[in-house]
Amino acid sequence: MKIIRLVLLLALISGCATLAQQDAPQYDPANDLGLLWVKHSAEYQALSRQAYQAATEALPRFIADTSWSALPGQTDAAELPPAVILDVDETVVSNVDFQLEFERPFANHKLDTWTRSTAATPITGVREFVAAARAQGVEVFFVTNRPCEPIAGNDDPCPQRGSTIDDIAEVGILTDADHVMLSEERGWTREKSTRRDLVAKTHRVIMLFGDDLGDFLPCVRTSPKRPCTEAATNDSRAAAVAAHARYWGNGWYVLPNPMHGSWTSAY
Repeated sequence: MKIIRLVLLLALISGCATLAQQDAPQYDPANDLGLLWVKHSAEYQALSRQAYQAATEALPRFIADTSWSALPGQTDAAELPPAVILDVDETVVSNVDFQLEFERPFANHKLDTWTRSTAATPITGVREFVAAARAQGVEVFFVTNRPCEPIAGNDDPCPQRGSTIDDIAEVGILTDADHVMLSEERGWTREKSTRRDLVAKTHRVIMLFGDDLGDFLPCVRTSPKRPCTEAATNDSRAAAVAAHARYWGNGWYVLPNPMHGSWTSAY
């Protein structure tokens, strides 16, 4: 009798688990409001244009003020030529169509394959801003966390650099390997501060652009990357934003991205 009861209990538990799996809602990107907002809303286009238009209008002021740097730790840069640093994905290039189409879970090779086979879509306003910056003698660098990863049959140790340069060119901005910095090359991690500091050795960085807090501030990830050693929290991230209040919209320009980023693991 005990054995029969045990068998019935196990069957009941198994049935409940099966029902729970069947009842669990499946993720459908077509119902993801964040993706749909980026893909379809006029407000998203307006915010992107607002960021780049404000930056374009501020260019002459930051170029002329040689005491200014968008990097709080940069000093003695008055004699250096001016430069701006932009993230790539969701800052220069929109990947919302990839977010809507790819099969979960995310993997870097999926994005790389998609970018190689799909024409890049520009973020509203970026082409005009880059053209204005270059016309005024400002050098433009791109710092992205697309990683360098080998591809079978390709001898290039960092084939993603070429595809990233191609992506940027497809939105109407020409650049080269000297101005594009990926993660996982030269010993770099996904912590972007080391790459910003490298640009700062030769240029006065007057503006930063990105869709993630890590495009502006160091050590804001809940999973710290070298050289950071402590995990960030939602509170520490908010405190960092408040501590740098003078920079937002004044040398630092955030592009909207409700789809992904370091914020998703911080709350």
